[in-house]
Amino acid sequence: MSAYSVSGEKETQLAQRMTALGVSEAEIEESFVRSGGHGGQNVNKVSTCVMLLHRPSGISVKCQNTRQQGMNRFIGRQLLLDKIEAQRKGRADAERARIEKIRRQKRPRPRGVKERMLANKAYHAAKKAERRGRGWD
Repeated sequence: MSAYSVSGEKETQLAQRMTALGVSEAEIEESFVRSGGHGGQNVNKVSTCVMLLHRPSGISVKCQNTRQQGMNRFIGRQLLLDKIEAQRKGRADAERARIEKIRRQKRPRPRGVKERMLANKAYHAAKKAERRGRGWD
């Protein structure tokens, strides 16, 4: 009997994705609450909404997409893995961007840029020297 009311193939894909991300079932805290919205008596009486919390990262997900608890459990786990993957990828992207910024800062300036910068400095220095020479005291 499937725990998520989905095909065995989808369940194995979910398990493979969890192992690839290094997430185990023991790290996920699962609780059930009553859903809201459409669904009538089923929504009011049965706790079909699933709340998942990944303890190590502190990421939480609430899923009430369907009226079936098993399906919400499956979809909720997919959403949780998406968030965990995005967080890890974002952290890696931020580190990569920081390293690239340092690399750009250390790189020597191209000759044309350096010449324009020095010409601009000389222009401003000449302008200031001209102001000093007038003697408006």
